[in-house]
Formats: sequence, C-alpha cells, structure tokens
Amino acid sequence: MKQYQYLLFDIDDTLLDFQATEKMSLQLLFEQEQLLLTPEIEQHYRSFNQSLWRSFEEGKITRDTLLNTRFATFLKEYGKVVDGAFMEKSYRSFLEQGHHLMDGALDLISRLADQYELYVVTNGVSKTQDRRLRDSGLHPLFKKVFVSEDTGFQKPMKEFFDYVFARIPDFSPDKALIIGDSLLADMAGGKQAGMDTCWINPEKKPDDIHVMPTYEIRHLNELYKIIGREER
Repeated sequence: MKQYQYLLFDIDDTLLDFQATEKMSLQLLFEQEQLLLTPEIEQHYRSFNQSLWRSFEEGKITRDTLLNTRFATFLKEYGKVVDGAFMEKSYRSFLEQGHHLMDGALDLISRLADQYELYVVTNGVSKTQDRRLRDSGLHPLFKKVFVSEDTGFQKPMKEFFDYVFARIPDFSPDKALIIGDSLLADMAGGKQAGMDTCWINPEKKPDDIHVMPTYEIRHLNELYKIIGREER
C-alpha cells in the first residue's frame, strides 16, 4: 500500500455539498428577483452552469465572463432581461452562506489533519470559498488553501499545480494524492501534474474522457482504506 504525505482536496461536491448550497442560493435569488424557479428551470440551470465551468476549465472563457454573464444569458432563454453582474453579486452573497458538509467530511479531515499535510485546491471565488470553509469548521484543519482566483490559473492547468507545488515546502508529487469529483479539473489535472488521483463518484458516472484515476470511490469514508487507516 502506497504511503502518502500530502493529501490535496477539492471543495465542492468533495468536502462541501455544493448541490445543496446551490439549491438554497438559487431559491433565494429567484425569490429576490420575483422569478419562478421550477424544478425544470433549476435542472436546466445546473446543466447550463456546469457547461460554463467546463469551458472555464478548458480555458475557453474567463472566470469574469462566466460569473458576470451566466444569469443574463440563461434567463434570456426565458424572455427575461436582467443585470447579470448584479444578479451574480446577490447570488454570491447567498452562496457564501452555504456550508453544507458532505457526509463524513468533517470527521475525516479532523482525523487526518495530525497524520498528513492537508491542502485545499479549488476553482472558484476566493472570498466565497474562504467563508464556506471557515463556517463549516474545515478551514483550520488545512495547512493552506489554494483558490484559482488567487493563483491566476485554474485546474486542470499545469500552471495552477506549479503554483501550488512551489508553495508547499519540500513537496514531492509522487508522495501526494489529489481527491476530487471532477474528472477534468481534479483527475486529469492531478495526473498531468504527476500525482495519484482519487475520484469521488457517488453517481457512478462513466469516465468519458478516459482519465483512468488511480482510485475511484463512492463515499469519502472509502478513502480510509486507500490510505491504510481504519474507519471509526
């Protein structure tokens, strides 16, 4: 069994339940704007938003373009003309309030903090991710938090991981494991950077880009077996 020294964790849908936070934030946003949020519209938005983040990860659009135009572009499909940047600001304030933990996340990180060097590697907005991590109780358990907005690059870009590695003392990729839910950002990015990868895939999605992660798990608690620790 391979011994790891460094564990690098994604945040959304890895440690924090972004889907729950997103649902709450969309409901509050649509109520504020006096718009009807049906289950169909919500699902359409999720798919639309995921496609935008995929484009961002592929370097096709900038973060500012994604954030400041997504609501205007999305609601235009329903005949609504809105101020996209204003709606994004409101939505961001709602997102910051959401720190729903994934099942077992706090216990896992609490147990591992004394045994490994733990780091966060995430795409997103620094202020939002910082508050969510702090409110969830996870933040003090990590040595450092790396957010794409601060690095100037995003996962899966090599430059993002170069930035991270340069700021971890005596870092060695072959002693590191990255844990996340995104095949492209986390698995492909981590593999390209020379790390082992652990894909959290509760919905049993196919590996449609043929990354072939080192490990694949359905639940965070399965990580204990991978690193040779016993689950309580």
